[in-house]
Amino acid sequence: MLVYYPGIEETVNFLKRPDSYPQPTRRVETRETHMSWVFLTDTQAWKLKKRVRFDHADFRTLEARRNNCQEEVRLNRRLAPGVYWGVAPLSVAAGDMLRLGASGTPVDWLVRMRRLPSDRMLDHLIATGAWSGEDIRNVGIALAAFYQRAAPLRMTGADYRALLCEELLSSRRELTDPEHAVREDLVESAVGEGLGFLARRQDLLDERAAAGKIIEAHGDLRPEHICLEERPVIIDCLEFNRNLRILDPASELTFLALECERLGGAEAGKAILETYRDQTGDRPPAALMTFYRTYHACIRAKVAIWHLRDPHVRDVRKWISRAQEYLRIAS
Repeated sequence: MLVYYPGIEETVNFLKRPDSYPQPTRRVETRETHMSWVFLTDTQAWKLKKRVRFDHADFRTLEARRNNCQEEVRLNRRLAPGVYWGVAPLSVAAGDMLRLGASGTPVDWLVRMRRLPSDRMLDHLIATGAWSGEDIRNVGIALAAFYQRAAPLRMTGADYRALLCEELLSSRRELTDPEHAVREDLVESAVGEGLGFLARRQDLLDERAAAGKIIEAHGDLRPEHICLEERPVIIDCLEFNRNLRILDPASELTFLALECERLGGAEAGKAILETYRDQTGDRPPAALMTFYRTYHACIRAKVAIWHLRDPHVRDVRKWISRAQEYLRIAS
């Protein structure tokens, strides 16, 4: 039997309609990233993967999107219990009618979640100046506990350095693509700074690996992924590539501090890092923290440029400017 597979435009238009959902909703709000669409009903969030391919992810097949949805749910339940409810099919029923979470032939898969209050997300609280010291301390405590529960990875210092080096070289390759028109001097300065540290201070990275500090972490710890409910909820773990989750907690928290600073909340980022230090006794040297800042800024520059692979992207200059902003931070 031939199966009708709707195009992406038909799928997205279907998911924008309030009557497409199993539970009644007054409206549907849509958010789009370079890798997915999120559809927000009154009480739930439904996430659809785009049919795209990147260096670290390939979502072009139905099976790949289903596997990725399942992995996203599994990983995010670590820091967001009760938020990720499961994976639901988008199916074709009789008469080629699309149905969400119903019987029929699956033609796509979505992650189904509880909708979080937007006014309690950390990026919003930074923008409005409404975060409190207690809020931030609770985030630091939750993250410290998460990192302490994580099993140390069996990784030599050489392996850890090789992973970091490859990510920096990948950033250079992407950012120096002539099609992107990113200033090459900024790329070489930023990436060169990171590669230079890897060559000069192998000892600091080797010490972190030997001390069991390298773990499978969150991977995309940004303020917009932290919800300050009664107990902090941290969502949107980087699920599509395990290597990008292999991190030193100090590295991941340096990234979060960088992102808080960009939004005008430098003190919030510093306070989370200090709470982690107080909870764990882990106080890495300043030189290492500076390198981690450079490293993550280079990665974020690459991610900004990834948006240009979307044929529907409108504001090309926005993403080139964003990439160059990160490269200046890295230098």
